[in-house]
Amino acid sequence: MSSFSKPNSNLTPPLVHTKQLNRVLLSHRLVQGGILLTLIWKWSFFVAANGIYGTIPLNDPFFPSWLQSATTVRAAFVTAVAAVGLNLSTSRPRLQWVCSLTALLCMTVLCIHQASYNDMTFVTAWWACLWAMWFVNHLSDPNQAKLLRRASFLSRLIISLILLGGASGKWTAEYWSGEVFTDIYFIDREFWVFQWLRSQFEPEQLRTIATWYSRKVVLVETVAGLGLWALPPRIAAALAILLLSSIALFSNFLLFSVLFALIGLASVGLLVPRS
Repeated sequence: MSSFSKPNSNLTPPLVHTKQLNRVLLSHRLVQGGILLTLIWKWSFFVAANGIYGTIPLNDPFFPSWLQSATTVRAAFVTAVAAVGLNLSTSRPRLQWVCSLTALLCMTVLCIHQASYNDMTFVTAWWACLWAMWFVNHLSDPNQAKLLRRASFLSRLIISLILLGGASGKWTAEYWSGEVFTDIYFIDREFWVFQWLRSQFEPEQLRTIATWYSRKVVLVETVAGLGLWALPPRIAAALAILLLSSIALFSNFLLFSVLFALIGLASVGLLVPRS
């Protein structure tokens, strides 16, 4: 008998195991990362505002004493940052739930506190935390593709709602004429877009540009607010990320503190499996 025997046909080649992308966990971390960036992006501003608020305390009887306290707003902000940071790094479901609830409660305090209620940063972060609270309760769902589709749809609804809210406040004669944007941005705003425009155009031309710039903003926010939620997940996600990023890139980099949480929510749509 030959020393070279015929291979055994019953033997099968070894299986090659590939680690699949955990889209659900990645979605969770993208949103948590967006919330964390939202909270720390304006760190220098928050530090300055904290010093002013502590030096010149306000006393408005509309707010109860605990919602006027500097200690309350400081504790809520620091606790929220810690909770989101821990949530971003852990994979333990129970701890994720506790961190999500803690962050949502802190955002609620920051949304109604005298020192921070008028900052849109905490409003968008609150909506992202609400989404995260719902999402962590479904991380163990067996049908992950269905969960991602539902999560993406919910994120699109939230983004559409916020854009439509912003657009509805701009449907005024002052915005449509460009008067508001002229005063806020075009006259003396030290930002690259408006500095370049002032160097290239005369004041009369700038006024016309401001009018069409303002109308573009109103129309884009309105159309996106009314229709973004109805688009396919991946298309909606790409358009939302592009739109939200452009708001800060072409007006004020500090606005990323408002937009990062929404960009994190929009990113979930990119992870929805193809049908």
